[in-house]
Amino acid sequence: MYPENTGPYLSIDEISLSNGELYTIVTNKATKGRKGSLVAMVKGTQASSVIEVLRKIPKRIRGKGREVTLDMAANMGGRRCGMIVSRCFPKASKVIDRFHVQKLAYDAVQEIRIQHRWQALDQENQAIETARQSDLVYQPEILANGDTLKQLLVRSRYLLFKHHDKWTVSQVQRSRLLFERYPVIEQAYKLATGLGAVFRVCKSKEQAFKRLALWYNTVEDCGLDSFKTVAKSIHTHYLDILNRGGGPLLS
Repeated sequence: MYPENTGPYLSIDEISLSNGELYTIVTNKATKGRKGSLVAMVKGTQASSVIEVLRKIPKRIRGKGREVTLDMAANMGGRRCGMIVSRCFPKASKVIDRFHVQKLAYDAVQEIRIQHRWQALDQENQAIETARQSDLVYQPEILANGDTLKQLLVRSRYLLFKHHDKWTVSQVQRSRLLFERYPVIEQAYKLATGLGAVFRVCKSKEQAFKRLALWYNTVEDCGLDSFKTVAKSIHTHYLDILNRGGGPLLS
């Protein structure tokens, strides 16, 4: 515990260290991970244990906290972490970390990609068996970039986590092949990047609320169950997602 590192903008998160043991970590966001960022690290995730440790920091120092950034996971964004913030940093507001929100959307894209990957594996296995029964050698289709269909779906994992402005030349080519074969993956990817645009563009709660409403409408029309789950999660926590007080909203 390093009380002297406490500042107005803090973050509470869980990390897994050796052997998968979970720790709750409190950091000073102003240091951006550099020296002086660690405020406290507590073994485990029980709210009572974390509160017991953090309340050893003098109340006048804890009173500096004005904003605490949280994960959107149920145990972090819900009762557990809310209890930690209210009891240890009573003057601070809760904010859901934008990166956790964005990751949820990109995870939905990956879920759709993986579904199609398993389908491609099944189709390949069936084709291999059919060729074997006819005493033929199975020859997979080779795409323009040298990938097989199975490889295309595996190797596209990385580009689907990135904004298209950051794609390499080979990733641009791979994305075109992927989206031509699987337009539903392109649709999901555009939904994920569209959500990211809300964070990048909006500077006020009102503006962000309106853009989120439009994004919800697009999700409702798309028919993708994974994104409907994302939209429900965001709707459940939207007040804390939009609750940034210092600096540009959602920055």
